[in-house]
Amino acid sequence: MPGSDLALLIEAAQEAGRIATRYVGQPLDVRDKADGSGPVTAADLAVNAMLTEHLRAARPDYGWLSEETEDDFTRLEADRVFIVDPIDGTRSFIEGSATWAHSLAVADHGVVTSAVIYLPQRGKLYTAAMGQGADLNGTPIHATTRSDLSGASVMAASSNFDPERWCAGQVPQVTRGFRPSLAYRLSLVAEGRYDAMLTLRSTWEWDIAAGDLILREAGAISTDRCAQALRFNNPQPFVNGMIAANPVLHRALHRALAPG
Repeated sequence: MPGSDLALLIEAAQEAGRIATRYVGQPLDVRDKADGSGPVTAADLAVNAMLTEHLRAARPDYGWLSEETEDDFTRLEADRVFIVDPIDGTRSFIEGSATWAHSLAVADHGVVTSAVIYLPQRGKLYTAAMGQGADLNGTPIHATTRSDLSGASVMAASSNFDPERWCAGQVPQVTRGFRPSLAYRLSLVAEGRYDAMLTLRSTWEWDIAAGDLILREAGAISTDRCAQALRFNNPQPFVNGMIAANPVLHRALHRALAPG
């Protein structure tokens, strides 16, 4: 089943890329969401409409969780659920940057089993199915094996390095990196271009579900900020932050953090 779901997600992600790129350089009808969670564009809504129709028609028994669809909670009754972010990095998309992604996943009883993160304007298609490894454009990828936290390259927003977030206020000496798409940050760690990633705020499931599996299949450990296993399709669809790295570096990062 993960293999067949993956093929479906790849097809849907590629069509999402075709739709979204048609909006590049065109009027986007940007609006702020009523709940204050950020902007939404005509491109987000067009991609979401296609994904809803295409994926749900193919798997009518699967639940549905999307950033751009009102949550009706019937998904909680389904064994399997699609978890999608039609455009991850909407602000970046609005600004005309190429750093935005389509993030699509299937979770089975709370565990992600198939995942795709696609950056059409960067030509990067990250894929994974449970037990089958992770790929970038069809080539296997692997997380780094670095064990020393000092000097490690870490993807994170600057607020994650505030001293009060770390034991005794001791912020580790790491090389910091950032991308506006959280899904892309996770992918870069899975690809081995960065050693680790962390976000210490509550995080929406659609931002990280696909990346969780891609990381795990690339040999990384992916948990919440308290080193607890991630579970998806929760009644409130967010998790308590995220830490991702190879097992040794993940342990070092978690030990360095102040209790959260």
